Amino acid sequence: MPQFGAEHLGLPASDPAGLRDWYVRVLGANVVFANEPAKAFFVALPGGLLLEIYEADSVRSETADNNLAGWRHLALRVDSIEAAQAALAARGVAFAGPVKPAGGGGRVVFFADAEGNLLHLVERPPGTVFDR
Repeated sequence: MPQFGAEHLGLPASDPAGLRDWYVRVLGANVVFANEPAKAFFVALPGGLLLEIYEADSVRSETADNNLAGWRHLALRVDSIEAAQAALAARGVAFAGPVKPAGGGGRVVFFADAEGNLLHLVERPPGTVFDR
């Protein structure tokens, strides 16, 4: 069996440059590749995950519905939800409710990017199955 490793996550956007700028400004991402004529960008989040942001050909209001079939959110692991939440709030992020228990242990809090895509901060206790 081949070894698989995640390289990047595709994220279509109605305004790719605007969404790129949001990830850079709010989450501290770095642009690692830009194809300006095609309005496509690769940005690296702190921690190494690459997002490919490219032009969408349609928009759906259900994007932020966390129960819709398909991939629905990007979890960003942090050491302290309170510290990360405060830093993001200072950059204009609004959170969609209180901190709550996370499946598998720990705590989560949800928010959305500039186009309504769901993300959440997750704080895990030491020694969970999520440690690698």
